[in-house]
Amino acid sequence: MIKPVRIVRLFRGALLFLFKISELKSILTEQQLQVTIKRLAHQVLENHIELENTVLIGIQPRGVYLSDQIVTEIKKLVPEEKVKYGKLDITFYRDDIRKELHVPNQTNILFSIEGRNVVLIDDVLYTGRTTRAALDALMDIGRPQKVELCVLIDRRYSREFPIQPDYVGKSIDSIISQKVKVYWKKKDNKDEVVILD
Repeated sequence: MIKPVRIVRLFRGALLFLFKISELKSILTEQQLQVTIKRLAHQVLENHIELENTVLIGIQPRGVYLSDQIVTEIKKLVPEEKVKYGKLDITFYRDDIRKELHVPNQTNILFSIEGRNVVLIDDVLYTGRTTRAALDALMDIGRPQKVELCVLIDRRYSREFPIQPDYVGKSIDSIISQKVKVYWKKKDNKDEVVILD
């Protein structure tokens, strides 16, 4: 026989679970995400016609899922040989490298960025620390003429560095206790952006 105290605990646990699920709020559905990615690709091309002297670089690890899709859209509009695309690992440039264990990824940039326009691509802009680390990593590779930032989600009012995006999928207002999670089919089996309270 189940004791009444145990039933109350189980009931309380079930209520807490349901409450947690209700705290998930969808920011972008799969369809909205695809439309947003196409828009970002077109906006980059508007400012960099035919990608003359422009390179696209995704920030490892999560920004690469976005950059792969943006580059795929751009390749539908521009001859593939004009698209210079690389991936940048910022692990050892992070200012929290000593606080927690980070598994390094691979930097794959097979072209010079010297004197070129660089469009950095990341999924979420929050404090600006990832972007700052990416800028430091870029400077060790070469000296670009100009660096622009393209992000899927801009968490405004949360910056710790004076960094602003040039291309934004969606801007949201959030508080420190909330988390923005971007799910990608390649990794998470679904495309969606949610905010967790």
